[in-house]
Amino acid sequence: MRCRAASLLGAFLIFLSTVAAWAEPLRIATFHTELSRKGPGILVRDLEQQKPNPQIEAVIATLVEAQPDIVLLQGIDWDMSPRVAEALSRRLSDAGLPGMRGFARQPNAGFPSGVDLDGDGQTNGPGDSYGWGRFSGQGGMLLLSRLPIDETRSETFSDLLWRNLPDHQMPRHPDGSPFPSARAWEVWRLSSVGLWAVPITLPDGRDLWLLGFHAAPPVFDGPEDRNGRRNADEIRLWRHVLDGTITSAVTGPLVLAGSANLDPVRGDGRHAAIRDLLAHPKLQDPQPRDGAGNDHTVTWEHAGDMRVDYVLPASQMTVIDSGILRSAGSRHGLVWVDILP
Repeated sequence: MRCRAASLLGAFLIFLSTVAAWAEPLRIATFHTELSRKGPGILVRDLEQQKPNPQIEAVIATLVEAQPDIVLLQGIDWDMSPRVAEALSRRLSDAGLPGMRGFARQPNAGFPSGVDLDGDGQTNGPGDSYGWGRFSGQGGMLLLSRLPIDETRSETFSDLLWRNLPDHQMPRHPDGSPFPSARAWEVWRLSSVGLWAVPITLPDGRDLWLLGFHAAPPVFDGPEDRNGRRNADEIRLWRHVLDGTITSAVTGPLVLAGSANLDPVRGDGRHAAIRDLLAHPKLQDPQPRDGAGNDHTVTWEHAGDMRVDYVLPASQMTVIDSGILRSAGSRHGLVWVDILP
């Protein structure tokens, strides 16, 4: 009898410890840092040296203020070594945000395709990379997490050919032929920067899948609207993943986060793509706002205020709070959502 009572007590204590693990919500964030430089290795140098750098310090201050458990950064140069992630994690720890593990994959930005993708007759310009960029890795993504990242089970859609997306909207010439060429269609990747699915281990052992992305801006093109079409299709990819029409390893709780580069109503672009994603039954939109009640996530000099950065938890999750933190280091604000998975 005493043994059975001890067993019951032990089970009860385990139950209490599990409840305690979820006493505090997880803060999931996305932040387009604009920490991109004009050449490879420059960002590493800027992060590692002791010389004051107001932009880096402002970005770090914003992250420390937010105190995210998981944050996807955009506009941060990728380095073949882990030095960018390691240097940034050290700077964050020193400033008051310790224990951030890093995860990154080579982005399509600046990755040469060897084919004329923008129709200018050249094959080696920044617009001929799989994603626009002056060097391989310019303006990539970096995932930071206080919780363990299961890199071995991570999945990327970054090498998915655009023409293999169901119901794709690839650009055409007025006569209906592929723009800029049939050869371009053979190699053109859907992703301009990255499309990731990364499992993160929760304290109770479950997976939380972070679906992270950075879509192309729907501008800087011609009447063929290649960037507007690509932007919309990068966003539409996630509907296919959620609906199961594109095979994925994603199971269990998930959060979709990143820069869609598209406002539901304002500015250029195919707005239906983001509106449809926001209305997807498997997602919920907490509609974060800043302290003044504004919902825009970026302020561009000519285009103005727009909502282009999103954190969208699965519909079954409990959302505790959300918000947008403005930053002196970037035109974009940090978007955060507190959840109970």
